Amino acid sequence: MSAKKKQTLREITPKDLTAEQAEKELDALAKEITEHDRHYHLNDAPVITDADYDKLQRRNIEIETLFPLLVRTDSPSKKVGGEIKSGFNKVKHSRPMLSLGNVFSNDELQDFIDGVRRFLKELKDDAKAPLEMVAEPKIDGVSISLRYESGVLVQAATRGDGVEGEDVTTNAKTINDIPQKIDGAPDVLEVRGEVYMTKSDFAELNKTQEKTGGKIFANPRNAAAGSLRQLDSAITKERPLSFFAYAWGDVSSMPWDTQWGYLEHLKKWGFKVNPLAKLCPDIAALLANYDKIGHQRATLPYDIDGVVYKINRLDWQERLGFVARSPRWAVAHKFPAEKAETILNKITVQVGRTGVLTPVAELEPITVGGVVVSRATLHNADYITELDIREGDRVTIQRAGDVIPQVVEVIKDKNHGSRKKYNFPEKCPECAAHAVREKGEAATRCTGGLTCPAQAGERLKHFVSRDAFDIEGFGTKHIKSFFADGLIKSPADIFHLKPADLNGREGWKEKSITNLMAAINERRQIEMPRFVYALGINQVGQATARLLSKTYTSFASLRKAMEGAQTIGSDAMEELLSIDGIGKSMADDIIEFFKEPHNQKVLDELLKNITVTDFVAPDTSSSKVAGKTVVFTGTLETMTRPEAKASAEALGARVSGSVSKKTDYVVAGLAAGSKEKRARELGVMVLSEEEWHNLVGGK
Repeated sequence: MSAKKKQTLREITPKDLTAEQAEKELDALAKEITEHDRHYHLNDAPVITDADYDKLQRRNIEIETLFPLLVRTDSPSKKVGGEIKSGFNKVKHSRPMLSLGNVFSNDELQDFIDGVRRFLKELKDDAKAPLEMVAEPKIDGVSISLRYESGVLVQAATRGDGVEGEDVTTNAKTINDIPQKIDGAPDVLEVRGEVYMTKSDFAELNKTQEKTGGKIFANPRNAAAGSLRQLDSAITKERPLSFFAYAWGDVSSMPWDTQWGYLEHLKKWGFKVNPLAKLCPDIAALLANYDKIGHQRATLPYDIDGVVYKINRLDWQERLGFVARSPRWAVAHKFPAEKAETILNKITVQVGRTGVLTPVAELEPITVGGVVVSRATLHNADYITELDIREGDRVTIQRAGDVIPQVVEVIKDKNHGSRKKYNFPEKCPECAAHAVREKGEAATRCTGGLTCPAQAGERLKHFVSRDAFDIEGFGTKHIKSFFADGLIKSPADIFHLKPADLNGREGWKEKSITNLMAAINERRQIEMPRFVYALGINQVGQATARLLSKTYTSFASLRKAMEGAQTIGSDAMEELLSIDGIGKSMADDIIEFFKEPHNQKVLDELLKNITVTDFVAPDTSSSKVAGKTVVFTGTLETMTRPEAKASAEALGARVSGSVSKKTDYVVAGLAAGSKEKRARELGVMVLSEEEWHNLVGGK
């Protein structure tokens, strides 16, 4: 009898994980999802489908729900948007254009509804209290924000990275569905919605493109994005683009108090609102509507990939607020992925920034959901072994909105057994260094570190990427070329580049050299959150970079604190661990980064060439708790714990999960327990809920 195969962490269901296993799995998920984010957003070369990416995000959320003390503020589901195309002016959104969280089943939708009820006190106390939601088809298009002043369209911007987008005003004015003047609207009104292309218009466009030798688009969404983001607006005008409105950004006044009321106003102002939008009184109505739209999906004139649900009452939306990447009051209920069969010709391996070796299936090209795909992710060595995937096999692939899908099944024909089993490489394909797999991890990593060209190059690409230094005109191709030729080996080398270094290089003329030098010089001063994120510290995404910046306010203070945190039990270590959402694993990675001599050298060299500006928090000058550290403990009666945390942070306070000498206030509810006791021992001020509300000017 053969021995039972030992489960990897990834194979263990979240509810069966120990706390130690959960922490390791969250660490692995953070690394894996961050790597996939880079493939998708920075390299425009995803190796994982929407469906599989969502599975990773869902597993991350499930584990965090079961182990709340291990929740990380850089949970890798907190990124938004895509690249800002060179050639367009940038527009900073007055209110961020965030993405939505996803659910994939009726049970997950129920969990979302339950979460809303737990957050809002009146719903938590009354299980039968109604919760109206607006349901709208999720259009597969391009998000855009339209700004009207005194009824005139003055600016249109793409979502971009959620904070900054592209100015596409001239192009937007060529779209018939977008009114250039509106009557009866507030003096300032930002209308947000989706630019899309119908299926029939897409087919006709591709026919025309084929006849004229133009680009053939993969799907209507790509066609819409490519058409809207044309530098020549005459081309956009020729393209058959449409628009549905559904949200708002900056407004000078709000003559509506519900989501449904806003849609009614949009119609009066002349905007097209999706005719399938529906006001649903309860979850039963939401699910019935979801099934109805799902059955209509194939016959709709445009592509959709799910249904979006939004809380109808705006006062509840405001109280629910946002997490790092999405609103708490809205969610997208996605449709199942599409599948097809093809031949797996070859297995190749890619090396990412963190050294993870990711196997990729090179496929016989096949059309899935209207898109031709030729590559698919194979995740890791275990996945290949588990499915017994071999080169030459016929496989089932699954796609859910991505260019590159995932292999989900091997169709084992009579020749499958005679094909050679795949052996995962023991050496890095880029630098030939040993590839190792740590115990309990699914990923195999190159040990070459910065000596591995793939890792060093990827780290440099991360450094100049959109959410980091965002150096205009310094794309992936140039990083690879400059790195290969020895022009840049570390981030500081970018700021040592001179025009003479680029003269004579292929593709570089006087204007492009001048533009790059100007873009580099523009980034010699950079905001602290961008700088911290650009360093590529393991587990530190944008949310954590901002959290560290908010906590320590200056990079010099952060660096000094991390030096102090190297001593176990020190005040600096205690302060780092007290930051809500930063666990031991993440803290270790942050401390290790600042401890490593090579990184110290890179930082010293960088800081000779750039200035990192201090973190500037939102104006909370009227708040009595701005800059104060607050701990909530016990059972709160007038608000839920999440609502208390959200409202305190909105007032500029820092909410911590543990009590220390640096805590300013402990707000104690019923049965407060050890945290209240610890606060009194340390002489920290303990407030009742009523005293807290009196302090902040609340109820």
